[in-house]
Amino acid sequence: MRVFVTGGTGFIGAALVRDLLAAGHDVLGLARSDASAARLAAAGATPHRGSLEDLDALRDAAARTDGVIHTAFDNSDLARFADNSRTEQAALEAIGGVLAGSGRPLVVTAGFAFLAPGALATENDVRPPGASPLGRTAEATAAALAASGVRTCVVRLPCVHGDGDRFTIPQFTAIAERTGVSAYVGDGLNRWAAVHHVDAARVYRLAFERAAEQGEPGARYHAVAEEGVPVKAIAEVIGRRLGIPVRSLTPEAAAQHFGAHVHFVQSDAPASSALTRERLSWHPQGPGLLADIARPNYGAT
Repeated sequence: MRVFVTGGTGFIGAALVRDLLAAGHDVLGLARSDASAARLAAAGATPHRGSLEDLDALRDAAARTDGVIHTAFDNSDLARFADNSRTEQAALEAIGGVLAGSGRPLVVTAGFAFLAPGALATENDVRPPGASPLGRTAEATAAALAASGVRTCVVRLPCVHGDGDRFTIPQFTAIAERTGVSAYVGDGLNRWAAVHHVDAARVYRLAFERAAEQGEPGARYHAVAEEGVPVKAIAEVIGRRLGIPVRSLTPEAAAQHFGAHVHFVQSDAPASSALTRERLSWHPQGPGLLADIARPNYGAT
């Protein structure tokens, strides 16, 4: 099949492109720059110039492929998160307008924030209305598109790690380097689910193939290899790697220490992938989070 991928040069998207090509699919990748187009071409994909803001380019690509996998989202600047969420919603609605009634799938990326705080989240859990993190509506948009005849499914991502990571672990490592302390909040026993990015990429591909063959509008999958890694253990690995003290902070001190990331570092979001493993025959093979981030060069590649 020919698959249109947004975010195909990103941390997870690049692994997804490789996985799709290795499985025998053709890939049309969204490229917003010459550099992105060159990276896609070097990987063996066909570049398609445009961006999430270019709705005509998105519609054109969706019309010329057998389905879409959406991984693009700019979460590098939390101050722009709400604006980027609105851009994403418009992009998904444009793509959905092309795919509606065609039986061609649309795979959408979501997360676990505010899904089932403190409880083991499963694929059957639905985020309460109005509880989307920082206004992101990708999962709700996918559900609305499914109701209008688009064969959507959602891949929920936990803490994703691996070579090329520029997000969660590097961000918290940078805070530790800047402050001289690798910190956690309270007893640090709150948990983050985790997955290696190569394993996560495979979930997208398997979900796409299942949706194309069977069609389960609104299906939800969890790209979760580890159900819950204690945040204290993560802080300890970062502290050992940097050679700095590891310290518990009160919630009040944590707000100043972590800034805009404080809610995430305090979150308790374990998650199961039992149904995903059963439905997709998915078996994660990458290293665990703690072993991976203990590498001296983690985040440098």
